[in-house]
Amino acid sequence: MSEDPDGSAPTDLSDPERAVLRCLRECEGPSTEEAIAEKLATPIESVRGSLQRLRSKHLALVEEEHRAHRRLTPRGRATLDVGLPERRLLDLLAAGTPLTEGDLQPEERSAAIGVLRRRGYLAEGVPFRLRSDAPPREIALPEEATLRAVAEESEPVDPEVFSRLERRGLVRVEHASFKRWSPSDEGRRISLEGAETDRIGALTSEMMRGRSWEGRPFRPYDVRAPVPYLMGPRPHPYAAWLEEFEDVLIGLGFQQAEGPLIETEFWNSDLLFMPQDHPARSIHDVLYLERLEGQPPPARLAARVAAVHEGRALPGKRRAIGPGWGGAYDPRIASHPVLRSQTTAVSGRFLAASPKPPFRMFSIDRNFRFESLDARHHIEFTQCEGILGEEGISIRHLVGIFQACAEAIGIREMKIRPSYFPFTEPSIEGYVRHPRLGWLEIFPGGMFRPEVLGPLGIDVPVAAWGIGIARLAMVALGLNDVRELFDDDLRRLEGGAT
Repeated sequence: MSEDPDGSAPTDLSDPERAVLRCLRECEGPSTEEAIAEKLATPIESVRGSLQRLRSKHLALVEEEHRAHRRLTPRGRATLDVGLPERRLLDLLAAGTPLTEGDLQPEERSAAIGVLRRRGYLAEGVPFRLRSDAPPREIALPEEATLRAVAEESEPVDPEVFSRLERRGLVRVEHASFKRWSPSDEGRRISLEGAETDRIGALTSEMMRGRSWEGRPFRPYDVRAPVPYLMGPRPHPYAAWLEEFEDVLIGLGFQQAEGPLIETEFWNSDLLFMPQDHPARSIHDVLYLERLEGQPPPARLAARVAAVHEGRALPGKRRAIGPGWGGAYDPRIASHPVLRSQTTAVSGRFLAASPKPPFRMFSIDRNFRFESLDARHHIEFTQCEGILGEEGISIRHLVGIFQACAEAIGIREMKIRPSYFPFTEPSIEGYVRHPRLGWLEIFPGGMFRPEVLGPLGIDVPVAAWGIGIARLAMVALGLNDVRELFDDDLRRLEGGAT
């Protein structure tokens, strides 16, 4: 123990701290935590704790270096063994072997076709075939060379090709921190003689009850030591952003509504004039529930919905609204329970319960679809459903709502194009540019068809939309992967919030 040069209280050391500081003094230069632990034959966790305490007492200095390493993902290692999809497709086409379903998975097929087209191997049109002037097949594709270079930890690596492989989930960047410790000037001067085992560092409840602390010296309190920064409770960044977006819509005069996550096919699809044999209602998109019984829809409304599906006139009407879908409506399908695949079901329930205009409603809630996970898709996603209905409403009002929502969160660049949805006509899609992923479809919507509004007894135009709120949040929060919205790493969340 020695007096501090600035005249503050003397600094006391525990035996582990004294041993670590002595080791730092004996080292010829900065030393790693692993080297100190090996030299002292002490667990590295104990060494790290002593080093941090020495640092807080201004007796040790640390040099920290951050390194980024390129690594293969488990999927990338498996792909390296069997070959990239584009290589396997190239070999099949060169051998004249017909492409079957088992040769490539759907996501592999699209990636392989895109790479081979970009590299000049594929001729235009279908069936897929090699161009007559295609590069030699024996030459390694840049994607192959980059994947192998990452596996062998060799340089150089093409950053653009690496970025494409990263988006495909084959490679990733791992960040590591390396620390080197050395004694400070004060740490070199302080005396390491004596022992402090008879001094009390902290009072325990047992010591208080037994009064064993009486008459024993305490270690001095270092007022210069930094205290830990305590982060107060706060909402998740994505949840907080969703609340801000809700405030935008409420400020535009919309009321908020909710609906069940477990729906029946009637509310999820039938009411929205989606044909019962529509591909989107197959097992590939909608998640069906087993061993559950769905509640049948109201009989009067179900009869009216069946009429428009079959092209018949509504009860009490002389003419049919439209030709329908050319088949018989099956009421048994209507009661099948499903996980809600779109929040448009909330709009259907809202309009069925409140059929008098004007309508200004929105709902921000979760939906579920059978999706392959990637940077843009997730099996669980949040959608912002909304409707605006009254006399004089047109598709131009819908475009104005999209622009107002985008501008409210700082997005100025957006483009609109025509689209198709079974329950709206006309229909549009609004796209927003993501700095890394390009143009993302975020604002789909249109005007509800008469086949949707007629069974509900509504005779005013109704604009409807289902904003991809998760993708919009990616752009607003500066994220490159939709899965980052569900991040539960407290260190990353606190770092991003400060």
